[in-house]
Amino acid sequence: MLIRPPVLSGPQLTQPTTPDFVPLPHFIEEPDLLLQWPVDPPLGYTGPSGIRPEEPQLDSHFVPLADRWRSGFPEWDRYDKGHPAQDEYPFVEGSKWDPYHQNFLKGDYPILGQHNFFILTATENLLLEARQVPTPNTPFESTPDPGSEEFFGDPDQYFMNNNLLISTEWNHGDAGFKPADWRVKLTNIFNINHLVADEYGVVSPDVRKGTGRFRERYALEEWIFETKLADFGPDYDFVSARAGSQFFASDFRGFIFADVNRAFRLFGTRFSNRDQFNLIYFDQTEKDTNSLLNTFDDRHQNTLIANYYRQDFIWPGYTVSCSYHYNRDQASVEFDKNGFLVRPDPVGVFAEHEVNSHYLGFAGDGHINRVNISHAFYWALGKDELNPLAGRPVNINAQMAALELSYDRDWIRFRTSYFFASGDDNIFDGEGTGFDTIFDNPNFAGGQFSYWQRQTIKLFGVNLTNRMSLVPDLRSSKFQGQTNFVNPGLHLFNMGYDAELTPKLRSINNVNFLWFDQTEVLEQFVFQPNINAFIGADVSTGVEYRPLLNNNIIFVGGISMLIPGPGFDDLYAPLDGQANTLVAGFANLALTY
Repeated sequence: MLIRPPVLSGPQLTQPTTPDFVPLPHFIEEPDLLLQWPVDPPLGYTGPSGIRPEEPQLDSHFVPLADRWRSGFPEWDRYDKGHPAQDEYPFVEGSKWDPYHQNFLKGDYPILGQHNFFILTATENLLLEARQVPTPNTPFESTPDPGSEEFFGDPDQYFMNNNLLISTEWNHGDAGFKPADWRVKLTNIFNINHLVADEYGVVSPDVRKGTGRFRERYALEEWIFETKLADFGPDYDFVSARAGSQFFASDFRGFIFADVNRAFRLFGTRFSNRDQFNLIYFDQTEKDTNSLLNTFDDRHQNTLIANYYRQDFIWPGYTVSCSYHYNRDQASVEFDKNGFLVRPDPVGVFAEHEVNSHYLGFAGDGHINRVNISHAFYWALGKDELNPLAGRPVNINAQMAALELSYDRDWIRFRTSYFFASGDDNIFDGEGTGFDTIFDNPNFAGGQFSYWQRQTIKLFGVNLTNRMSLVPDLRSSKFQGQTNFVNPGLHLFNMGYDAELTPKLRSINNVNFLWFDQTEVLEQFVFQPNINAFIGADVSTGVEYRPLLNNNIIFVGGISMLIPGPGFDDLYAPLDGQANTLVAGFANLALTY
């Protein structure tokens, strides 16, 4: 049953109906009654009005309506059928539990006065994942199979992660026409996660902990205060400041930095919003190992990012960006919540060391006529005081490049892309030429559907690749470890297509071919000569289903596999054979109010 929300009573003037009322004689002119405006319910669910009528009606030329947001619409049965659910009609009433139409709980109507809006967001996000990943073991003492003779045991793992997110935001302004004057936002996340492996030493270095782990976690993930500092000109160009734990992605595809953490940010627009700029300084907090949510412990890491965007650069619909990143990862020692050493990396020289890196970047995204294009180039410079693998200080000088081209034909988008991260060709020369990122989360070459990007591939104390990262950086953890510029680098060539099978169902399909840029670092690390550069092929397919044609219900699922090449065999093959094809699948359901 639809609820017609309470609205303000419009101004009315009626003749008294008391018994003492006497009509005027016929020879006296009847006075004009004031115009009465119909009072109809507004669309959606408005909640109670916070506006008190103060201006009386004086004549029929002007009818004051105190609450301009809650002006109503008359009932309109377009086809004279009594509004059956399966027929189209233009005006929709709502209820407080209806997030699909206008609702004051999601900021469509002011909650107090004319300019104060409240937004409530609740999200239930469930991830189920079954995967096969290389799992190191120590034969005889840390494997359930006492007869194992291999360095890598049973690869099967099962992972469940559930986040319940409740976010509240209060902002002042009129965001449909201009930026908010100020904003306060809090996001709470309740997490449970469960991991089951088939080998000891995965959930904890203490093999007595078994092969399973269940954890619970609560985090105040976002806490933000934002205020507008100034307006520029009549087109609502502005500069604002935002302080607190907040999300920020430093480029179009998340190649270098994409995270939620505590920061102070200056941002705004120029030239009628054609240009946007950001200056943000992060003082990172430590991540919880299993939920990956923020804690309030200091991470001893600081990041400064400045970028500038220009829309319609040369071609309409094409945007470019220039950026600068500075990352200071201070010397520290850290064991994660499961008892594994993550800082410094548990390889080579064990000593605290500081890494200072600078990234100069240029990127673009959009379309040039019928061709969609996305590209990026980054050059990393700086110094690592004592790289664990090199066993000495190294000067950083590494590069990264990415290019994606796509073409739309009817309901299919055909894509091809290339990714390059430079590798280190001499571990002992004091130069760190293997590219590494700060905190990447790239949406590129398959993104979350790709096996190479989605899975953590371990290699004797460190990870060959980290979860949701493209770069094989030999780092203990993307979330808690330090950057490492002594790594093999990567060449990736991608072919794929996205198909809009129905307005509700999308299919995403990709094939990636992977090569190490340099193998000398790997050869020194595993004491094995002549490692082949070809890693293998990463094949993935996935679907995204939105049954309500919006983001309130989203189902995402995918299957991927890594077909090993000679280079992967050299690192992970059994002593008497070849490495097996690794398969992974996931299902993710997100329900949002």
